[in-house]
Amino acid sequence: MTAVPDVKAALRTQSIELPSWAFGNSGTRFKVFAQPGVPRSAEEKIADAAQVHAYTGVAPSVALHIPWDRVDDYAALAAHARALGVAIGTVNANVFQDDDFRLGSVANPDPGIRRKAIDHLLECVDVMDAVGSANLKLWFADGTNYPGQDDVRARQDRLAEALREVYARLGGDQRILLEYKLFEPAFYTTDVPDWGTAYAHCLKLGDRAQVVVDTGHHAPGTNIEFIVALLLREGRLGGFDFNSRFYADDDLMVGAADPFQLFRIMHEVVRGGGFGPGSGVAFMLDQCHNIEPKIPGQIRSVLNVQEATAKALLVDAAALDAAQRGGDVLGANAVLMDAYATDVRPLLAELRTEQGLDPDPVAAFARSGYAERAAADRVGGQQAGWGA
Repeated sequence: MTAVPDVKAALRTQSIELPSWAFGNSGTRFKVFAQPGVPRSAEEKIADAAQVHAYTGVAPSVALHIPWDRVDDYAALAAHARALGVAIGTVNANVFQDDDFRLGSVANPDPGIRRKAIDHLLECVDVMDAVGSANLKLWFADGTNYPGQDDVRARQDRLAEALREVYARLGGDQRILLEYKLFEPAFYTTDVPDWGTAYAHCLKLGDRAQVVVDTGHHAPGTNIEFIVALLLREGRLGGFDFNSRFYADDDLMVGAADPFQLFRIMHEVVRGGGFGPGSGVAFMLDQCHNIEPKIPGQIRSVLNVQEATAKALLVDAAALDAAQRGGDVLGANAVLMDAYATDVRPLLAELRTEQGLDPDPVAAFARSGYAERAAADRVGGQQAGWGA
């Protein structure tokens, strides 16, 4: 196996971006569940995200969602984040919660509505300029519910036209990260339903358009690590939205449903050169904590990604390569399974101690009293949540 000092050195470079919306109220399609101490503003969301970084040491940035996190002064918001020890990362556009977007946003048959959607995407690039963000993440709920509802090919033309305009607006160090989703809310056709569609659009746009793999956005049984390996090979893996799913896009804590799958994905990332600060692959969480407390849920999620990464780094690459070249099916599988079966929690606890952190971030946060203080202080106002 890889030497422990080398694994620790690699883990010290890890960076996992947190989603601002994970700290707001969320729930099912039937009920949004309120919790005490939930942030009422973008500033309070960032303060909560800073707590996750303070106890894990590997979550130094927080993604914004516009208009959920809209403020009057984005430069001031970025300064607020820096003062708390974190930075603003990816900017996410929202073209799925306006009544005008009932029949789609950038693929809508109405040119006026398409213009409104594109203008919002351009506004998000303005936000990127103000906060120093390099990533614009785009997910479109566009699609149709019934056969014949709209021209499927024409919708792809409209989508491509919108993406071209936004791509042309990007600064030199900025990029589009295009996300796909198998279904929901469109049930007959979805305009960006899979990695192939996203990849095809990115190829037409240019090198600064890459694909985001959301681990919950696939049909049951899909081999996500194959998609990861292929996109890495083509230089088009822009990043991940990490979460877990049992049935559909459940947005549960990453690693909750299938930790072995998370390990397999991270193995392909490490093997394909997608891990490390120079890889260009953004590791982001995209989760909703509906019944569990928000900050501990994010801490646990970060730890799950850390553990899967540590196991992937422990894979004996030389032994695996030798077994694969020699056609040793069982031997090759055993190399992977040996790494996966390794209990890396002591290693990670030791690493945190070396970094001046508490070896048990969950317990340390619980002892801090932050959650109780937030619940006492954040009385009144409008709690953040879906649509806010």
